[in-house]
Amino acid sequence: MIPAASFSGKRVSLFGLGGSGIATARALIEGGADVLAWDDNPDSVAKAAIAGIATADLRGADWAKFSAFVLSPGVPLTHPKPHWTVELARGSGVEIIGDIELFCRERMLSAPTAPFIAITGTNGKSTTTALTAHILKAAGRDAQMGGNIGRAVMTLDPPEPDRHYVVECSSYQIDLAPSINPTAGILLNLTPDHLDRHGTMQHYAAIKERLVAGSETAIVGIDDSWCAQIAERLERAGRHVIRISKRLPLTDGYFADGSNLMEAVHGRYSRVAFLEGIGSLRGQHNAQNALAAVAACLKVGLELGEIQSGLESFPGLAHRMEQVGRKDHVLFINDSKATNADAAAPALSSFPRIYWIAGGLPKEGGIEPLRGFFPRIAKAYLIGEAAPAFSATLGEAVPYEISGTLAAAVEHAAHDAAKDDSGEAVVLLSPACASFDQFKNFEVRGEAFRQAANAIEGVKPIGGAR
Repeated sequence: MIPAASFSGKRVSLFGLGGSGIATARALIEGGADVLAWDDNPDSVAKAAIAGIATADLRGADWAKFSAFVLSPGVPLTHPKPHWTVELARGSGVEIIGDIELFCRERMLSAPTAPFIAITGTNGKSTTTALTAHILKAAGRDAQMGGNIGRAVMTLDPPEPDRHYVVECSSYQIDLAPSINPTAGILLNLTPDHLDRHGTMQHYAAIKERLVAGSETAIVGIDDSWCAQIAERLERAGRHVIRISKRLPLTDGYFADGSNLMEAVHGRYSRVAFLEGIGSLRGQHNAQNALAAVAACLKVGLELGEIQSGLESFPGLAHRMEQVGRKDHVLFINDSKATNADAAAPALSSFPRIYWIAGGLPKEGGIEPLRGFFPRIAKAYLIGEAAPAFSATLGEAVPYEISGTLAAAVEHAAHDAAKDDSGEAVVLLSPACASFDQFKNFEVRGEAFRQAANAIEGVKPIGGAR
């Protein structure tokens, strides 16, 4: 835990008592703050009280006595309308912050030189965060990973000069972190997302920009116009900017040339790393993730050899293009986290011969946006409520069967892929759907796929089969 000593002796209100909220409250209390917490969910309030956190309905609190208000990132700050606690805090002139802001203040208070890599973007931030932390750990560094991935940030070990922090930041968290100041700030990409909470794309982009604007070095993917404009704006403001691109040669920065990761300095190119043969980093989208990780790790002092070794040993994220097993020429890939068409596209673009398991609880738009990948699909195995609609979209373009259940789909896909003599065949679970018609969540669905694949006779698990 990181005690929030910057609020020692001060009275702090807190709203949102989920896992990270309780962790934040404990960190404040450990640091000497007088905390009063609340949540709209009575069960969460009861759990906090059992944990020794003082609770009371903040509607009746004396807000003039609070030095700060700590808000859960899941609670609306601006759109569709501010939460009632936000209105009370603003009415009393109380600053509104989140747990990432607490972390930033504690780092500056106790170990301001501790390397801090912060990652955001619409897509790819979890993989980039996990990859960066893995490279650092593989190189023998003390690397702490948390934020919007894994551990709540205030549950990490306290800042020390040689302790590295790799923190994934959602737009909600950045909005509550006005002094965020990473050593290396990464902005991967921007596409419309969470607009119900941010109102407009312009506002969403402006929030994301804050992370790199406050960084010592801003690492910005420039393959979309929003991020390209941000990079230009930061550079004009005198910030140190490193551009990365997964598809364009750059004059200065880092870019992907096939499986090679290149550095450009005034138009002169050199290879800094390569992804050839690294199954956990297949695909153009992972080239962008790897470029960002390479640039960040170089910024905090790693050598190229250490970085390449870390890339090669990266196991990948569970349920995100996760290699779970192989039998001869058939590779089994768990991409259960792909809960809509856009999320399924990277996996479908990464393999030339696919036996595709898709379906579940359908999302708006179905799989029509994936039509460009249909030539890669040898056969589709449709499950869940979406099966009839997906079969209509596939029509005569892709052979398919309505398997009904995931277990049947895995069995049938594995059987058909084994007979494919055209090279590597991939049995891919990338559902383009929510899981809730048949599974509690995408993790349970992915675990079911992993177990079904590795139960097939002759399949060898990959990566410890988690």
